[in-house]
Amino acid sequence: MNSIPPTKRLIDPDADNTSFFNRELSWLAFNERVLANSYDNDIPLAERLRFVTIAANNLDEFYMIRLAGLYQLSTRGFTTLPDQNISLDYLILKITERAKQLEINQREQLNLILDECSKVGVFLTDETMLTSSDMQWLKSWYENQILPLLAPTTLDPSHPFPFIQNNGRGVFFELCSASGKIINSVILIPENVKRFIRLPGREVRVACIDTVIKMFINIIYPQYTVKSSGMFRLLRDSEIEVDDEADDLIRQFESALRARRRGNGVNLTVSVSLSKEVIDFLGKEMRLRESQITISDDYIGISDFSGFLDFLEPSLCFSPYQARFPQRILDFKGDCFAAIRNKDIIVHHPYESFDVVLRFLKQAAADPMVLTIRQTLYRTSLKSPIVRALVTAAENGKMVSALIEIKARFDEENNIQLARLLERAGVQVAYGLANMKIHAKLSLITRREGEKLVSYAHYGTGNYHPVTAKSYTDLSYFTCNSAICRDAWRIFNYLTSHIEPKKLEKIIISPFSSAGWFLEHIENEIHAARTGIPSGIWMKTNALVDTNIISKLYEASQAGVKIQLVVRGICCLRPKVKGLSENITVTSIIGRFLEHSRVYIFANGGEFLSNKNIVVMASGDLMPRNLYQRLETFIPLENETVREQVLKQVMLASLKDTNNCWELQSDGKYNKVKTSETNFSSHAYFMKNPSLSGQGSLSISD
Repeated sequence: MNSIPPTKRLIDPDADNTSFFNRELSWLAFNERVLANSYDNDIPLAERLRFVTIAANNLDEFYMIRLAGLYQLSTRGFTTLPDQNISLDYLILKITERAKQLEINQREQLNLILDECSKVGVFLTDETMLTSSDMQWLKSWYENQILPLLAPTTLDPSHPFPFIQNNGRGVFFELCSASGKIINSVILIPENVKRFIRLPGREVRVACIDTVIKMFINIIYPQYTVKSSGMFRLLRDSEIEVDDEADDLIRQFESALRARRRGNGVNLTVSVSLSKEVIDFLGKEMRLRESQITISDDYIGISDFSGFLDFLEPSLCFSPYQARFPQRILDFKGDCFAAIRNKDIIVHHPYESFDVVLRFLKQAAADPMVLTIRQTLYRTSLKSPIVRALVTAAENGKMVSALIEIKARFDEENNIQLARLLERAGVQVAYGLANMKIHAKLSLITRREGEKLVSYAHYGTGNYHPVTAKSYTDLSYFTCNSAICRDAWRIFNYLTSHIEPKKLEKIIISPFSSAGWFLEHIENEIHAARTGIPSGIWMKTNALVDTNIISKLYEASQAGVKIQLVVRGICCLRPKVKGLSENITVTSIIGRFLEHSRVYIFANGGEFLSNKNIVVMASGDLMPRNLYQRLETFIPLENETVREQVLKQVMLASLKDTNNCWELQSDGKYNKVKTSETNFSSHAYFMKNPSLSGQGSLSISD
């Protein structure tokens, strides 16, 4: 058994005297903030429903990854959380209680929103609301579109309980014959069948597929009556463990993906209409603890309701937003290389179009002077125009290298297919490193200009995915600075040769130098505060978990350094504690767009917004995995224009935001910042005002 010495007192993860918030509980708090947006009547109805489904999908992933990992530790004999003095069973209990309450809140809110949908003419019907003509139409549709896809299983010694894949859904029946014989049947709902079907007619009336299956069970079992029936859904452990010494990483992941479908069960949700005997039976068949079973008196699989959005009018959604194309590129008649040669460019997605990244690569693919293109791909789609540009470039005879991170969670299968597609086109495909995830977003293009070779680099905080680029706030940095481009070449060289770069000129990278760089710069601010020099730290990140960084921030707070943190999601730092962190504030922005860009700023002897401030944009957060286990890039922004735009627009707007802002308290609770007539939304501001394309600026008085 793995445990701490019995004489050591265990820590309560909720206790006020702990220095670090528990990561899992902090994540649940983040998802509670996401769900809270669904209660905001100022947000359009369809978007409120979308927030419910996002929260539900997030919670599903939490079960499959985080909670599943804790169960794995318990199964392997751990009694405490490694590196933390916390009882594993107690932590699982606390997490499960809070997660189940979050599920209850999601179901209650879903019902309220569905009621509001009915008031605007969109109805989710049940059997009692159907007319005879409805029933006739549904029966015909069911027999032609669904019944041929079903494989009902009557449970008996020769037909054991069928395997339920991850996120598998089904309907369980207790059936009774005329003679009183009871049989049990399971009908699994095929993964490729939509959950909702619209009934004919001018009114928008929608039925659930599970409701339809229950309505027409007599077609499959004509001589039986239904004693009880109900839906169930199973989530499985979805973490992939990979042998670092695998010779063929692609082949291994293909095998691992198949294994994912067979992972241990983590959470089973069942309808309250099923009997206790059936629920006990399902739990036993799926080898689940009682605490892993959720009994629901409402809809199961709330994340599926993203499909219900298809039936809502566009007027019930956010007003469409058309991203601006960066003015600096337009000033050079669309020539990306000419614009970048003139001046470094920073682009703010989604307010400024991701098409600029596509144009950069398409132009490179068609330009006869471009000799090589190197590209990392973390998350993208097979039909992505970026992929098409790389294929075109290879077909045009350019040397094209693609570093594909096939370990991008839940994108592994897509990335395997992507690798095959690119290889067939002649692209040199590398799969990164078996023991390290490639999370850096980086392009490097080398072009012959006269007698010289000139390189152009793109560093991003987000993924090369044109769909998520419409809803994630991210930064794209384009430069032909020779030192930064040489660093990009060294990074790509490391990824293909596996020879660690000994020295980079400008860029800080994980896992080699980022943690030490942060600790050093926090220490510099501590020294400045103690010697009376202006000091301060301002950070915008998605997660703050690393205890070394947090401990150093505590030390800085105690030295008098004022620290403002904008942390969208998990934050293990406890702010506003006297003697520990009273000089630290933490806010979280949750709104129309998903905050995703990372910006780290140190005073460096100047007040906030001073030209002395050090400004860094990055692909990684402040989590152990980003600092020690992934390849991440942290890019100092030294170009005066670019630096000013990120410092005085992106960061300042984030700190000023009151409309989408939650403030973390010392007890772990988040309070929504009170609204007022002077409310400021960073999202609304950047949508309405030209920003990083060189057309506008944001001042303190805005």
